[in-house]
Amino acid sequence: MASSNERFTGDAGAGAGGGVSGGAAGAAGRVLVVDDDPTVSEVVAGYLERAGFTVHRADDGPSALEAATRLRPDLVVLDLMLPGMDGLEVCRRLRAHGAGTPHLPVVMLTARGDEEDRILGLEVGADDYVTKPFSPRELVLRVRSVLRRTSAAVPAGEPLLSAAGLTVDPVARRATRDGVELALTLREFDLLAYFLRHAGQVCERERLMREVWGWDFGDLSTVTVHVRRLRSKVEKDPADPQVIRTVWGAGYRFDAVPGASARTAVPAATARTEDGRV
Repeated sequence: MASSNERFTGDAGAGAGGGVSGGAAGAAGRVLVVDDDPTVSEVVAGYLERAGFTVHRADDGPSALEAATRLRPDLVVLDLMLPGMDGLEVCRRLRAHGAGTPHLPVVMLTARGDEEDRILGLEVGADDYVTKPFSPRELVLRVRSVLRRTSAAVPAGEPLLSAAGLTVDPVARRATRDGVELALTLREFDLLAYFLRHAGQVCERERLMREVWGWDFGDLSTVTVHVRRLRSKVEKDPADPQVIRTVWGAGYRFDAVPGASARTAVPAATARTEDGRV
């Protein structure tokens, strides 16, 4: 947790001033910060700029959507509570088919201790979240972690991954089901590719968080929600998954032949992992 002095230093840049504003150019990537609190926006922008990022800021939902479309940032830091249009709706619209930004990584800012808001943020497609009050340094680390996954080099000539009617092209970052392209977020794509690479293996949520998210610790409900979202896109009946199966007390397993291992797994409607989550 950052000290109040760290969170509210005034040397982080110019005020938002309404609409969209831009920051100093940087080489680490371009980030759009969306927050209607000018103090939070300034501090976050300042830390990101000092970390080498180009930062643009917006202070409401419509401005954020316009800036995301026009500026094509590499990532959006999005506050949940915004005037007029909240962060959940902004994220939904960014993820909507035809929006032009379905793969844009989103790190959401949520209120401390409000698990429901965090889960909702992940459900609508946020790739990560940070709870307020937060350490700006932690936020920078989270942003770098998400962008690392986005820009991770894929070995030249890595073959297509294919099973259960699903095909993943790691180089083009394109996934299809029965020939129809899937609209997957950054984390959903990485999670699906990981499952295909480890078909038939039981993957614990801790392992998925470590190897897909790159975190050694964190809220495991993040994995749970992303698995649920992925099932909604790859399963014929997400309520009775036959491809990404929940293994009692262990984790998840990708079955290359759908339903082939039903005796050792249980449907998502009734399955629970060790802490009681699906």
